[in-house]
Formats: sequence, structure tokens, C-alpha cells
Amino acid sequence: MNRSSRQNDEQNVRLAAGLTGFSLGIPAETILNQAEREHRIARARQVTMYLSHVVLGMSLARIAGAMGRDRSTIAHGCHRIEDFRDDPLVDDWLDDLEIRLRAAACIGGGQAPVTPPPIERLQLS
Repeated sequence: MNRSSRQNDEQNVRLAAGLTGFSLGIPAETILNQAEREHRIARARQVTMYLSHVVLGMSLARIAGAMGRDRSTIAHGCHRIEDFRDDPLVDDWLDDLEIRLRAAACIGGGQAPVTPPPIERLQLS
């Protein structure tokens, strides 16, 4: 992979982390910091992985390269977040994040975003 592709991947992941962080009140730098192990930050990192894969269409390997992680770690994170979609509040919140990320990345599908529930009501543990 050439340098500009890698930088583009890192920028895309940073965009997803910024949106996730804004929604959860966690700085993107904290989400992307590999040393951060706190549960809520790890979960925000998984949401970032999920959004990068589902919305931005990045492969698990590209996300792994951009985040300095293993591909299997990215796959695990995406599966964990997908499992949370069974909760209607989390599903609506993720739908909203997907819409907002598509808009921020200038990707089609510009539906009006829904108002997410208060973060305290989301069961992400």
C-alpha cells in the first residue's frame, strides 16, 4: 500500500473516531490511543472500527493498518457492535451515526438524521 492510501485510510478512521467521540464525549485521540484500555474507550474504539467498515467500506485489513491493530481484533470489534444492534436504542443510535458519517464523508444516502437517545440510556456493556 502506498503512502497516500495509508494516509487516506488513517484520515477515514480518524473521521469515524471523531464522530464516535463527539457522540460519546470522548476525544478521538483517546479512542485511537492504543494504550487506552478503559472499557468505555475500548467500546468506542469498536464503534469506530464498525463504522469504518460498514459506512466507509474499508476492509478489515485496511482498518487494522490504520489503527495499528490486528485484522482479527477489527473483526472481533465489528462483531461485538453488530451484536449490540439487537437493542433498539443502540440500533437507532448507530443508524444516526452511520447517516452522519456518510454525510461527513460525502457518501450517498443523505437521509435526515434521527435524534439519538441520551448516552446514559445506551447499553453498550
